[in-house]
Amino acid sequence: MFQIRIHGRGGQGVVSAAEMLSVAAFEEGKHSQAVPSFGSERMGAPVVAYVRIDDKEIELREPVLEPDLLIVQDPTLFSAIDVFAGLRKDGYLLVNTAKSMDELGISEAAEQLPNDNIAAVPATELAMHHLKRPTPNTVLLGAFTAMSDVVKIDSVFKAIARKFPGKVGEMNIAAAQAAYDAALAN
Repeated sequence: MFQIRIHGRGGQGVVSAAEMLSVAAFEEGKHSQAVPSFGSERMGAPVVAYVRIDDKEIELREPVLEPDLLIVQDPTLFSAIDVFAGLRKDGYLLVNTAKSMDELGISEAAEQLPNDNIAAVPATELAMHHLKRPTPNTVLLGAFTAMSDVVKIDSVFKAIARKFPGKVGEMNIAAAQAAYDAALAN
């Protein structure tokens, strides 16, 4: 089972990202589960969502305590909470930033992971360019597919189109593709 924990703030589409990732896995015939977790439900408050993907039925319902992947939509959370708690030693880290791990103050934690499992993508900037809104969720899903073979980019595109039909979906797909390309270049 591949387990993902998505950290962000209210309004960044954390819960929607988890749902779309779960749908993308389902598109490939996999079992998947998206679970939101809210503290205070207000814009800007820390939000966490969990995704599980497996080839067999998933019976767990609790939070993901030992993720294979961390998606960090807001890097200010590194100084607010222990984002790295439970991350597997062979885990993946995807951060919405144009900064280096040193500049974020997380180089020591990042050095514990395999180099190929770390990506920094300026998702908010890509979202502003393609969507004219600072929502990094679909952008980071595109980047994630470049990092691993858990789900394919085409499945993410289908999930995005299902969530956001029409022109909005097309713009989100373009943003996800740009992030996919950026992550491959990392």
